[in-house]
Amino acid sequence: MSINSAIVIGGGISGPVTATALHKAGIDVTVFEAYPGPAYGIGSNLALAPNGVAALEIVGAADAVRAAAVPISKSSMSVNGKRFDLPGLENVEPLRAIDRPVLHEILHDDAVAAGVRFEYDKRLVEVEEHAGGVTAIFADGSSATADVLIGADGIRSTVRTLVDPKAPGPTYLRMLGLGAYTECDIDLEPEQMVFAFGKRAYYLYWAMPDGRIAWGANLPSEQYYSLTEARSIPAEEWLRRLREAYAGEEPGERLARNTTAEELAVVGALHIMPSVPHWYRGRIVLTGDAIHAPSNTSGQGASLAIESGIELARCLRDIDDPARAFATYEALRRPRVEGVAARVARVNQTKAAGPIARKAMQFVMPMMLKRMDPEKMLGGEQRFRIDWEATVRPAKVDA
Repeated sequence: MSINSAIVIGGGISGPVTATALHKAGIDVTVFEAYPGPAYGIGSNLALAPNGVAALEIVGAADAVRAAAVPISKSSMSVNGKRFDLPGLENVEPLRAIDRPVLHEILHDDAVAAGVRFEYDKRLVEVEEHAGGVTAIFADGSSATADVLIGADGIRSTVRTLVDPKAPGPTYLRMLGLGAYTECDIDLEPEQMVFAFGKRAYYLYWAMPDGRIAWGANLPSEQYYSLTEARSIPAEEWLRRLREAYAGEEPGERLARNTTAEELAVVGALHIMPSVPHWYRGRIVLTGDAIHAPSNTSGQGASLAIESGIELARCLRDIDDPARAFATYEALRRPRVEGVAARVARVNQTKAAGPIARKAMQFVMPMMLKRMDPEKMLGGEQRFRIDWEATVRPAKVDA
């Protein structure tokens, strides 16, 4: 028995990549997306790590991403306005900062060019497993059947609840995401990104090739705002809150003051995914943010989603039995993604550091940086490469 066909639910980042890799593996695949068209307008910007860009080489999208992204080869940390240069890895390509809608478009177009089919306005409501296959049933009454179904439907995954009704949902970080590209005279080297720990809120910023400054804010908020809820509030109100949060900060105050309502991108609540106990059930499996969504602080969220989709395709290519293919995929991916989540959980605690802790950070930072070993901290993450040509060895499946 071989796996010849697949349904992918979700057309964001992991869905198109997974589908393109499956097509490359010789598996017939269709992506079903709940939105009425490609979701180009969702989200702000993100960074792709060297390992994520390397994974995109496998599906043929890496060069388009490099052409559209801003390279980030240097990074600094700012605490109470005092900046410290961070050591980086040697002999790796830079991070690539890119608009999420632009990345969506590149990955969608790459998948279509490869021969992947997309169907829109298809909101999944139910899945039925049967002998030899699985059927997806959509809200409009239509259905589709294949050998396996892959949930690449993001942090609010419907498929995750079908795999395990008791599965944990995303954890709200009590921060809201906002961002902009704006005109602001800031002393920044080309390809430099600064992570700033302000008095009231964390933010980051970097230089664009056209002279503008890109910046992203993590605005503390006990009140939860979904994307829709956050975007229903006038941009002028968000700008008022940003200017209040970064008053007295350098350069946060200037960034907030210079940003216009037209420039502001509102993301809403920021989340992480806690560890998900069950990645698959029968002929249904999860990938991407549906099972692992580390904080944006990691710089690895999109890259890990891309890797997982490609590794899943390799497992389905080389292992005939879905249960064994899925178990092998989980064995390959779970230690890596949960290792990244553990690393960044420690960093996230500093985002909400109080004034005493920030003052302490400012004094201990020089000593910490001298002791920091970037190879030990980031080498395993960023130098990771998938060997597409290698045959996957099946993992043992518990009886």
